[in-house]
Amino acid sequence: MDSITLEKYRCFHDKQTARLAPLTLLVGENSTGKTSFLALIRALWDIEFEGIVPNFKKPPYDLGSFDEIAHFRGGRGGRAETFEAGFDYNVRNPKGGREAESVNARYEVTFGSRGTAPFPKNRSLEFEKEIRIEEKGREAEKIDEDEDKSLYFGTKNGLWKMPESPYGIKTGLYSQEIAPLSVAMGLIKSNLLRAKGFAQENLGDYKYEVVKGDSQPSDEYFEQFNKYADYSLGFPFWQTQRDLSSEPRILAYAPVRSQPLRTYDPYPVERDPAGRHIPHYLAEMQSDNNWESLKGALQDFGQASGLFDEISVRRLGKRNSDPFQIQIRKYGSKAKGPERNLIDVGYGVSQVLPLITEMSSRRLSDIRTTFLVQQPEIHLHPQAQAALGSLFCEAVSSGQRMVIETHSDYIIDRIRMEVRENNSNIKPEDVSILYFESGNLDVKIHSLELDESGNIFNVPSNYREFFRRETRRLLGM
Repeated sequence: MDSITLEKYRCFHDKQTARLAPLTLLVGENSTGKTSFLALIRALWDIEFEGIVPNFKKPPYDLGSFDEIAHFRGGRGGRAETFEAGFDYNVRNPKGGREAESVNARYEVTFGSRGTAPFPKNRSLEFEKEIRIEEKGREAEKIDEDEDKSLYFGTKNGLWKMPESPYGIKTGLYSQEIAPLSVAMGLIKSNLLRAKGFAQENLGDYKYEVVKGDSQPSDEYFEQFNKYADYSLGFPFWQTQRDLSSEPRILAYAPVRSQPLRTYDPYPVERDPAGRHIPHYLAEMQSDNNWESLKGALQDFGQASGLFDEISVRRLGKRNSDPFQIQIRKYGSKAKGPERNLIDVGYGVSQVLPLITEMSSRRLSDIRTTFLVQQPEIHLHPQAQAALGSLFCEAVSSGQRMVIETHSDYIIDRIRMEVRENNSNIKPEDVSILYFESGNLDVKIHSLELDESGNIFNVPSNYREFFRRETRRLLGM
């Protein structure tokens, strides 16, 4: 996603667009919508790339019911009956390989309420403002059980409607699956656009009706649609379907990670936002060929951050089924120190371990992932916070994407220095700083950028005003 657009969502009333980059930092005061922004990124990913109805209460986010998510100004302002969101996405034609031409796609969705939960009412997907497909529900604001959707396709010169969806979408009250519009592109191509003249007798059971424009799409339109239908196959939804790996491509991490245990029993633990699964993952990796590489990556960060010098898995028996412990060692000036249980060292180690393990393992496995991270600096001293900034830059340079909510100047300043010194091959355009400014019952998002020297520009007048006031007080001014 290259940008996110939202309107009438939580504390955001006006329509606004925020630029995303490989490394995006969310900054601002508490309760200005940063967590809501992260939740929206995952919701948009789920609906279009995973083919599931987004759950706004799925951990680590719990935004409540539709009435708590739609914008509410109080008094006469009332509550919004719908809220809108969308994103821009640059996609290559998969038939052309890595060097293929890329095009811009624009996805938009309007959420209404189904029961107490938000549900996609209308959706659209547009390529280069030339080809557009839309899925629309009825005019009613609330979505009924088992409501059918109508599918439209066309350009600025014409619009045609399918009486029934060619891919069988139903929005039943208990349904949790929804076909991505990128899938609909391919199915329309194969089921609807079979003959270059769009002769009615060649359209099979899928007849269309004219909404506006010509009675039949032109040959030029056919060529355009064919082209972009191929591009639609490049969306991550299709990539994950073809990939034998079951690893998720977007990971959300909670602001507070799980508490360490003195001893772990080796039973399977599902991945969760608090990182409860990480000790078990490390124990499994101990017998893997990549263990030394992963261990080395963790220790590199441990040494750079000053948190630890060695990490190991200690088995309390000879079998893999025996309990185990996670051990940490800190070196002295002349000799290695003793190994200590994870629970007996500073809480910062156990808090940062899930995140750095997930980032390192995916980088080593070449699995490209978008990380949604809340306050990774919790329980870390300044040196460790700064080291995290460098680690984020390294992750981005290896193909990962990071969206990070942070209150840490040390993380932000280290990233600025990485850009200035080009240590991680990270460029100014690879970083976006989104400043969330609260005022008059709404929040405005400012998209800030870096120059080649790591300086922040496009800065609003009140950005960091609190810090300036504190500095003036300290100086007695």
